[in-house]
Amino acid sequence: MSAMSSNNWSRRSLFRAAAGMAAAGTLAACGSNNGRGGGSGSGKNLVQYFHAYGEAGTEQAIKKYAKAYTKANVTTQWITGDNFEQKLFAALLTDNAPDLFEFHPQIQLVKSGQVADLTDIISPVKDDFNQADIASHTVDGKIYGVRMIDDPQFFFYRPSLFEKAKVKVPTTLEELIEAGEKLTTSKVKGLFLGNDLTPLERPLIWAAGADTLNEKNEIAYHTDAVVDGLKQLRKVFTSGNLLLGAPADWWDPSAITQGLCAIQWCGMWAMPVMQKALGDDIGIFPFPKVGSAGKPSVYNGGWSMFVNAKGKNVDAAKEFVKWLWIDQKEYQEDWSTSYGFHIPPRTSLAASATKLKTGLPAEGVKLFTDYGHFDNIGWTQAMIAAWDDVMANVVRKNGDPEAALDACDKKVNAELKKLFG
Repeated sequence: MSAMSSNNWSRRSLFRAAAGMAAAGTLAACGSNNGRGGGSGSGKNLVQYFHAYGEAGTEQAIKKYAKAYTKANVTTQWITGDNFEQKLFAALLTDNAPDLFEFHPQIQLVKSGQVADLTDIISPVKDDFNQADIASHTVDGKIYGVRMIDDPQFFFYRPSLFEKAKVKVPTTLEELIEAGEKLTTSKVKGLFLGNDLTPLERPLIWAAGADTLNEKNEIAYHTDAVVDGLKQLRKVFTSGNLLLGAPADWWDPSAITQGLCAIQWCGMWAMPVMQKALGDDIGIFPFPKVGSAGKPSVYNGGWSMFVNAKGKNVDAAKEFVKWLWIDQKEYQEDWSTSYGFHIPPRTSLAASATKLKTGLPAEGVKLFTDYGHFDNIGWTQAMIAAWDDVMANVVRKNGDPEAALDACDKKVNAELKKLFG
């Protein structure tokens, strides 16, 4: 799951998650963050940028993989704080730009010549990747970026609290709002949807039977059902049943594990921490349908590895990406399932990952398969920021949804014209 356009991280945008992956559980015990002291290789020096994942052990794992590579010295900049995107994009403009970096597929990176074409290294194993991941990284038949993990997001809930309040698992947005009301007590809020509600933007659009953009790269989100969904979220926001200003944001499971809420929007990465804290008293359900034409939705965030096409060592960086994210299946599975649960983008690994075969993780995989939506490479950071404004103006400030969407349309259309003519 996370992000682009310099103001975006400060606004804690969805992307931070789309990103999705950020912090689940205790923060990793970080060693030195200077990124020096990488691989045991000879020859080229390569630098890779990662955002600071929340799951313990992740930094050590990424550095361990790099150290095992013998054809180059690979050092890792482990970027802490909420401004990974700002630091990454600032660095890409300098002589100290990383050779490779993790991010999400966004077409402006391709159009500006920032990311290298990786078709040659991915093509031989293309059929072993989730085809939706291949599609979300493809422009004009060329593949840019290798998906490392898929990160489905959904609602987590406490079955014991549902039983006590005689609440059934919601299948519509109205039912979710009712559940939030019935589950709210003097000590526990019914719902936690993130401190600024931005993670719900795309799930809401899809659950209303709409989309961000259509196949012709035209606006597809401005529908009556989406307007109705925004009005309903405004109702939730003012109901008193919503946890606001939680100690950590939606991507961290602490709101539900500490008993602050009965239902929390979060990602599959946080399952191990929740299970450790709550045992069997945790369940999941997708974003429920909005309106009669809607259907449940799950956002599949995740992170991908890109090669800086403007870097000094493009071929060496591509060789390392191929070695780690295409050839080293053991490391790929370790990365997906040892530090939090993520779905491996490689279908062979997803099929063999034992930790995802039973219980709650298996339910998560099923929701991912049945209701999942992936990144659209044409939905850029500027568009995400425009939708953040809709959420702020309508849900948090009681603005008119049509007026807010009209303003959003202007910004999105200007961006589409710039990108697609």
